[in-house]
Amino acid sequence: MNIALCYESVLPARGGAETYLGDLSRRLARDGHQVHLYACRWDASALPESMVYHQLDVPSGPRFLRPWRFGRAVEAALKSANHDVTVGFDKTWGQDVLYPQGGLHAASAAHNRRKFANPVERFVATAAKWLDPAAWSFARLERKQYLTEPKPIVVVNSRMVQRHFAEFYGIGPEQLRVVHSAIDPQRFAAADRTERRAAERQRWGVPPDLPVGLFVAMNYRLKGLAPLIRAAAHIPKVPELKLAIVGHPKFARYKRLAESLGVADRFLFLGHRKEPKEAFFAADFLVHPTFYDPCSLVALEALACGLPVITTRFNGASELLDVPANGLVIDDPHDAVALAAALTAMLDPAYRATAAVAAQQAASRWTFDDHYRALLGVFEEVAGRKRRM
Repeated sequence: MNIALCYESVLPARGGAETYLGDLSRRLARDGHQVHLYACRWDASALPESMVYHQLDVPSGPRFLRPWRFGRAVEAALKSANHDVTVGFDKTWGQDVLYPQGGLHAASAAHNRRKFANPVERFVATAAKWLDPAAWSFARLERKQYLTEPKPIVVVNSRMVQRHFAEFYGIGPEQLRVVHSAIDPQRFAAADRTERRAAERQRWGVPPDLPVGLFVAMNYRLKGLAPLIRAAAHIPKVPELKLAIVGHPKFARYKRLAESLGVADRFLFLGHRKEPKEAFFAADFLVHPTFYDPCSLVALEALACGLPVITTRFNGASELLDVPANGLVIDDPHDAVALAAALTAMLDPAYRATAAVAAQQAASRWTFDDHYRALLGVFEEVAGRKRRM
């Protein structure tokens, strides 16, 4: 098939959706598909040699206008193109398939308000959004994406997101295809993992047998770092536990919070890591008390590394867990007692050992190959429909 992928920036080293696009495009090219990329910037060294690039020049400007400018540039470029399938990621419209890996903006905005435990703060944040031109712009753009004709096939990466489409836009299953996210486990393959685990722990100053929970995120507030720190105050001092924080380089306010609660000794604030693989190898479990994740890739990466996962029902990846065999799910990130109980469960070495095996088994049951075949089925469905028109 001749397949067009549309995304503003494809720099796989940045992680997330851009890493996924690198994995997907390489697999499509390997299977003989002709892959085109419509983008403003990309890292060709991380993409297949056979990729055909279409440079889109989008002028800089206010954040709330940029998606509109990129969307219009894609729309104009595709008018003179002839692809079997066109696929839009994030804020574009008019493609045959839309794959919003970040979920719905409307749902994200609603869940973002949950970050504020204080009702007054939540009210103020809600009022501020009413005055934010970006919020109005993105809401209008989303309606254009999904509610105008011809309506696209929409790939959603969890049943949670499927429910959000019904809740916010009344879009039913006839327009939606659920394909859970997946990662390429080969990115975490390492024959010398035991040695690398020991070396990383030595750099951290952590003994070999001390339980370590890993938290990985760039958006500390949305992914629940403050609730994690508060939960740590409810965990008994014995046995010991370390929580390694990897992600955004600016963490001073969270370090101060840990100090004010008397749990600073529990935390290792490691800042940004270009390649967090070593942190996965050094950890014993992942803790991801997120307020919103359509289907968290970091949870899937943890499972691939044999790490059981603690997360919330606001993470679509929780649908792939077999609770409590390979992880634990709490209802509310703000519930410090429930989160502390989940963390305490991970201190049991017998549970961690069996959960680690179950985590790897879960990763093997839903692989990138499974995801790829399901997504390719959607592409073939769309291409066949276009041929019959």
